[in-house]
Amino acid sequence: MFFRWLKRYLPRGLYSRAALILILPVVTLQLVVSVVFIQRHFEGVTRQMTQTATREVRLLLDAIPADLPATEIPQTIAHLAVPLQIPVYLPGQTPPAPPGQRRWYDVSGLIVEYYFGQMLPELRAISLPDDDTVLLFVDIPQGITVLELDRVRVSAANPHQLLVNMAFFGGLMTLIAYIYLRNQLRPITRLAAAAEAFGKGRNVPYRPTGAIEVRAAGNAFLDMRARIERHIEQRTLLLSGVSHDLRTPLTRLRLGLAILDDPEADALMKDADEMQHILDEFLSFARGSSEGEPEPTDPIALVRNLVDALSLSGQPVTLITAEGEGLVALRPVAMRRAVSNLIENGLRYGNTVQVSVVVTDKSLRIRVEDDGPGIAPQDRDQALKPFTRLDSARNQNKGSGVGLGLAIVADIARSHGGVLRLGESGTLGGLQADIVMAR
Repeated sequence: MFFRWLKRYLPRGLYSRAALILILPVVTLQLVVSVVFIQRHFEGVTRQMTQTATREVRLLLDAIPADLPATEIPQTIAHLAVPLQIPVYLPGQTPPAPPGQRRWYDVSGLIVEYYFGQMLPELRAISLPDDDTVLLFVDIPQGITVLELDRVRVSAANPHQLLVNMAFFGGLMTLIAYIYLRNQLRPITRLAAAAEAFGKGRNVPYRPTGAIEVRAAGNAFLDMRARIERHIEQRTLLLSGVSHDLRTPLTRLRLGLAILDDPEADALMKDADEMQHILDEFLSFARGSSEGEPEPTDPIALVRNLVDALSLSGQPVTLITAEGEGLVALRPVAMRRAVSNLIENGLRYGNTVQVSVVVTDKSLRIRVEDDGPGIAPQDRDQALKPFTRLDSARNQNKGSGVGLGLAIVADIARSHGGVLRLGESGTLGGLQADIVMAR
């Protein structure tokens, strides 16, 4: 719970999280090693070397008497300057570089400047123009004298090589490890893609690969997909067989009622028509969303053609909004049935139906609104279940259904990876049904 606030900043993808798990320890280790290296190597070693060089400079300066003329300084300290290899520039001579010069990335130079300043009171300035030279500007009674030291005497040579090698080989090993880890994660992403496609009604080829655990999960998914497909096939065959077997006697019954010249035959014919309607609903529910494969479809054109056909037949249906453009992977027959069911449901319980379609880069929304009595919020989940009729919420005088209309729409929406949402229309006051799905 303490790290819950951190979740919003973490990556959501599997590859990104794996890369973070892989790179974060490597970077942390490199930072720790770098800090330790800088403290132990830069500070420790440079301090010791600078102190040694400072003692040599002190020995050289102490050998110069205060009343000695500046022109005699080279001969006086020659027995020390030559063995110590410290060239001396007398007052008035031009040094190789001006005082105070140091490159911004010269980290060890900061330590050299600090310890020379602490241990050499006569020091007025220091110059570190390159990797080979250290110039000390000291103030003696004869004037400002410049002493030249080799850089290797005050700091380690090429101290950045360890950091460069560590960064280079650390990055190289991280890249190799990421490539290997990506190969291990690819079977998981393929399994996730196959499961997502099956949830949207598509059956993509999949073969379990990868580690033993991933193969076990893949085989379990294949078994589950096979069982679900067998269940759907058995359900479809069962309902189709029953409906087909009932059509023959029902057709004979309707023919017999049609030739009867009896007032009661009209009422029986209505019952036969209702039975025919129930059979058609059963067949639609049995077929569900299994008709055809998803194909690029213009949802606005699909809905507009359906609304125009209903409008030409005299139905009070209008397309009020059609925003966006683009093709969406849909089963046209199933989606047309879903929208048609919503419109028929609105016409059954209302007088006016309005349809709107909004297509964005990420989603598709098809909305159907009516001016009927609507559905109470506590009954909306129940209304999506098969064979459910909310008689108290809907007007039976407008006609009765089988209770499969909204269930078929919800099944078709789920097969496309979407959802059917029921609400209250803000413009007409009746039911608002939205089919929402990701593109």
